[in-house]
Amino acid sequence: MAISRGLENVFVDETAICYIDGAQGRLLYCGYDIVDLAARSTFEETAFILWHRRLPKKAELEELRRQLAENRPIPPEILDLIKSMPRTAHPMDVLRTAVSALASYDPELNQNTPDANLRKAIRLTAKFPTITAAYHRTRQGLAVVKPDPKRGLGEDFLRMLLGRDPDDLMARIMDVCLILHAEHGMNASTFGGVVTASTLSDLYSAVVAAIGTLKGPLHGGANEEVMKMLLEVKTAENADEYVVSGLQAKRKLSGFGHRVYKSYDPRATILKDYAQRLSEQKGDLTLFETAEAVEKVMVREVGPKGIYPNVDFFSGIVYHLMGIPHDLFTPIFAVSRITGWTAHVLEYWEDNRIMRPLDLYNGPRSAEYTPIEKR
Repeated sequence: MAISRGLENVFVDETAICYIDGAQGRLLYCGYDIVDLAARSTFEETAFILWHRRLPKKAELEELRRQLAENRPIPPEILDLIKSMPRTAHPMDVLRTAVSALASYDPELNQNTPDANLRKAIRLTAKFPTITAAYHRTRQGLAVVKPDPKRGLGEDFLRMLLGRDPDDLMARIMDVCLILHAEHGMNASTFGGVVTASTLSDLYSAVVAAIGTLKGPLHGGANEEVMKMLLEVKTAENADEYVVSGLQAKRKLSGFGHRVYKSYDPRATILKDYAQRLSEQKGDLTLFETAEAVEKVMVREVGPKGIYPNVDFFSGIVYHLMGIPHDLFTPIFAVSRITGWTAHVLEYWEDNRIMRPLDLYNGPRSAEYTPIEKR
């Protein structure tokens, strides 16, 4: 019997949400190319696309923006919980705990109709930025910045996080980052959420499971590791020796390779351009040139094996250049991916079947039980 470790190449369901062409480096949300969405769309519109699988009309988009803005504040009790967390806690642990507690404040928690679940998805999407920013401000000993309903979600998230109005470039980059991370098929965290949802547990439980899955360094934490690596390399001149020696030592170099993509990740190409623009704006190209040098050596050495930069390689650089602490990279991933998680759960619930895979037993079949006094 064939065993597919990591469920590689195993299809668990059909979906109309995401299509990935790993050979050609294409990513589509409900048929819309990620390149077009990053150039022309907004995070709010992308969320609508994922939840409804079509483009919104103008009135529909305005209504969604209103709902997201209206639901951005969090209950005072949740804010008190966030403030009570140790300042040394990882932001992902705080996000997971806050979302779990938040479930008790949702009046529709146990209503499992499609409309109620969509409203819960909107409420969760609206509150993720507020939770993440509130904890970051609290651990710094700074006042929590309240949401501004007049701003878009991405721009307001940066404002609440940094305590100042972001410039137009930074606001747009954050919006694009959220678009690029919003969805990526049946990845580990999405699968974790769908498994939980398949038992007909509530949407909050499914999202908490997804957050816990995303926390792992093999999934959402990879861009933190990219920054550690680039800060070790220091300059473009050191890239060749660092990469070659690392490959010879079989050391994992974060930000390269993907289970699905065997060519350039289209999200990495978009973020590389923004990393360069941010570097030029700051008047310091050292980090970008170091990353570019590492990229060139890796493509030279392992590109023929289908190993190229993935989204984590340049997203970490972009966040770093925007002044965002490295341990917030994964929570930002969650601020975006909550839309994809909930979209897949809502879709799966349209024709639900509890997930119950098999594992092949390879242990003994005739072990003899010995009373404890004779062991």
